[in-house]
Amino acid sequence: MIKERERSVASGWPVLILLPLLLAAAIVFLIIGPVVIKIAAAVVMLVDIFLLLGFFFINPNEARVLQLFGKYVGSARQEGLRWANPLYSNKRLSLRVRNFETGKMKVNDIGGNPIEIAAIVVWKVVDTAEACFQVDNYEQFVKIQSESAVRNLATQYAYDTHDDDTISLRGSTAAVSDKLRVEIQERLDQAGVEVLEARISHLAYAPEIAEAMLRRQQAGAIVAARQLIVEGAVGMVEMALDELSKKNIIDLDHERKAAMVSNLLVVLCGETATQPVINTGTIYQ
Repeated sequence: MIKERERSVASGWPVLILLPLLLAAAIVFLIIGPVVIKIAAAVVMLVDIFLLLGFFFINPNEARVLQLFGKYVGSARQEGLRWANPLYSNKRLSLRVRNFETGKMKVNDIGGNPIEIAAIVVWKVVDTAEACFQVDNYEQFVKIQSESAVRNLATQYAYDTHDDDTISLRGSTAAVSDKLRVEIQERLDQAGVEVLEARISHLAYAPEIAEAMLRRQQAGAIVAARQLIVEGAVGMVEMALDELSKKNIIDLDHERKAAMVSNLLVVLCGETATQPVINTGTIYQ
């Protein structure tokens, strides 16, 4: 596996001053010098022109991968005007942070329900040698592997769950995003790419089951809500009976307690406002 080696290249400014001076001197001797000097001046002029091909710019957050006849010799990262051996071929690579959004993909969750999912991936190149030589096209590689990781992640979790302890795609955004970032990073390590962030940008049931799953979600939410209401109502009834017993406000037999519990549960669990009824008689016949 080829790893990046940082190569220091010369600043281009001194060379930019020196080479034109040599070129000017060679032209002068080529005009006024004797034959031998003219030949030497012509050679110097050709070499000087050839050396001028060694200039290149490196912008901030950019690198140049240098090769000599196909052999990797290093990567230059120092920004500004630089000069290196003109025989070096150099390829520009951006080190800036980039992001893209995967297309909307249809995939089945762990329960077999068809869903649509898409994600945003934020990444950058950290090893220029691996990005150039380990994969054919690192940008295309990032996109394809990211989409593959999103598909694989979606099959590991349910779209939604009413259990707070169970990870779901909709209810556990942070945990799912961390898992997605780790999975994409494992696939892109060989391409010299670091994944900074990955998060789901689109999540929905597939159109063919969206209406049915919405009704299912609503039913589940109603059941979960009523469960909480009943638990709270039972606790309040129990507290009311305990307080009445502790303060000796009234002594209730089992039948009166049952009637009181029934009335309190109707009031606490009813969906509509209750109408009070004054009982001036007795529950005993």
